[in-house]
Amino acid sequence: MKLLTRKAYAKINLGLDVLRRREDGYHELRMIMQTIDLYDKVKIELNDSGKITVKTNLPYLPTDRRNLVYKTAQIFMKRFGIRKGVKITLDKNIPVAAGLAGGSADAAATLCLLNEIFQIGLSESELMELGVTLGADVPYCIQMGTALSEGIGEILTPLKPIPDCFILLVKPNISVSTKYVYSNLKLTPSLKHPDIDKMLLAIDKGDLYELTRHMDNILQTVTISKYPIITKIKNQMCELGALTALMSGSGPTVFGIYDNESLAENALDYFRKSGLGKQIFLTKPYWPD
Repeated sequence: MKLLTRKAYAKINLGLDVLRRREDGYHELRMIMQTIDLYDKVKIELNDSGKITVKTNLPYLPTDRRNLVYKTAQIFMKRFGIRKGVKITLDKNIPVAAGLAGGSADAAATLCLLNEIFQIGLSESELMELGVTLGADVPYCIQMGTALSEGIGEILTPLKPIPDCFILLVKPNISVSTKYVYSNLKLTPSLKHPDIDKMLLAIDKGDLYELTRHMDNILQTVTISKYPIITKIKNQMCELGALTALMSGSGPTVFGIYDNESLAENALDYFRKSGLGKQIFLTKPYWPD
């Protein structure tokens, strides 16, 4: 095998709760994750240079160790004593720094490709153990589907697929620092937490309407206060027929859940004309075969 290609799928957080700040500085999380049919493409070609090179379609992305794909290849090849060279081509489609785990998805795809192209034979669980050293979302991006995510994101419990629906994504023309959001989250006794347990029951029953009634993201309390455009997008999505609208991750991407394709397409058309979003996609839930 000289060349392999893999899709790297984005995710949204159907629910995101922060339970506490840990002594190591990380936060204890409880989230429900869902893969969506929006993806980057990662291509790996072998060569004899002994070097790692990364090429991307976005000129502002670094192509050295600051790029998680490069770092992933470097760590993998060092661990397994690989002296070959690899050229990694990264075709980005998932918005960057958007709360959609684009970087983690690319790292996950790179791990899987390296495992296959060098015939290392790591199992999915072994890939996930290696993945968590690169980022908390990487194990989930290897597993994919619908899952309960706990700990810092590395404890994963697969769930039943959510009912089919249409997912509208709108990323406004702002960037949000994940570090800023978590640093400014105040876990006071009065802070309202998402009811993850009720969401889990709704997923188990296959009830999209009950699920969307309880979807929430505790990080919105920080991001919305700094970027009120997020509330504006959420409200407009609901006015245009979304069952609910929510910020994904630490933001700033907002997604709306629709049970009607025509309403979703009308909302897509509205946001394309509105100027509220820089990147806009209409997608669906995705599950690996």
